[in-house]
Amino acid sequence: MAPKAPTVLLTNDDGPPNPRDSPYVFGLYQHLTQTLGWNVKVVLPSSQKSWIGKAYHIKEVTKGTYFYPKAPDGTGEVAVTSRPLKDGEIAEWILLDGTPATCANVGLHNLFPGQIDLVVSGPNLGRNSSSAFALSSGTIGAALSASLSQTRSIAISYGTVLHPTPITFFEPAHILGIRIIDHLWNNWGKDKGGLREDEVDLYNVNIPLIQELLTEEGLKICWTTMWRKSYGRLFKQLAVFDTSPAAGPDAPAISDGGVDRSSGLQFKWSPEMEGLIRPLESSLPVGSDGWAIHKGWVSVTPLCASFAEPPHPEVQDIEEKVWKMKL
Repeated sequence: MAPKAPTVLLTNDDGPPNPRDSPYVFGLYQHLTQTLGWNVKVVLPSSQKSWIGKAYHIKEVTKGTYFYPKAPDGTGEVAVTSRPLKDGEIAEWILLDGTPATCANVGLHNLFPGQIDLVVSGPNLGRNSSSAFALSSGTIGAALSASLSQTRSIAISYGTVLHPTPITFFEPAHILGIRIIDHLWNNWGKDKGGLREDEVDLYNVNIPLIQELLTEEGLKICWTTMWRKSYGRLFKQLAVFDTSPAAGPDAPAISDGGVDRSSGLQFKWSPEMEGLIRPLESSLPVGSDGWAIHKGWVSVTPLCASFAEPPHPEVQDIEEKVWKMKL
């Protein structure tokens, strides 16, 4: 007898299907339900929520609507209340005006309590490799939220390499994605310190969208570690420059950058990411997710739902850890 198919909660940080911001979630849903035959519940943010990490909105009331996607692209109608499916509609999904982590938690505990075996977050539009991206990712944030609710979770991202990405890459990426998800589900790893009976807390998967997806050999899949990487400036100032010929004694102060601060402070998202997107191979630790993606491989990284700690020597006597100083 074949094992019982799991019930999956699918979420993301790119929001409901649309060609520009969220081109992948509908295709993966189709393959999870039709190719694997799994039961899939969908709870998505109602709008794009990238780079929000594992945040929750705790002051606002989270409101939801019902969404009814249709083939071929997953666009559809939104309704305030649940209703029967119309001709051509694939399923009833739920949209929440909250974060990806909110979608995961509400899906697990409020909408489908006790029903979910696995949370899949993604596929993200763009890679989520390296600690710099991972610590900011709403896709991984939703998976972390699920793992902290003691539910298996997988974050999956499609790395953008070509601009625009050829649509012919989508289908093989989905097929490869569900193969990896299915394999992980049936061969879940062990972690003695894991939150769930010594299991790995969650996995982070990155599939680069490159020409080799279309070849018979396909892409190599590699177990990886996470590349520890930093970033610099993420915002640029929207500046109003002083055009007066000379600054009199009562003129507003001008910063070194020539910005007229009397107009107020405004900053726009404009990250400097060259070192993360196109790193030198010599800067990439062998075996890391960044290294694998640079080689055109799929990275699969087991993660702990915790902040990592630097190595420290073991001690036999707890008194050796007590600070010897007066405060």
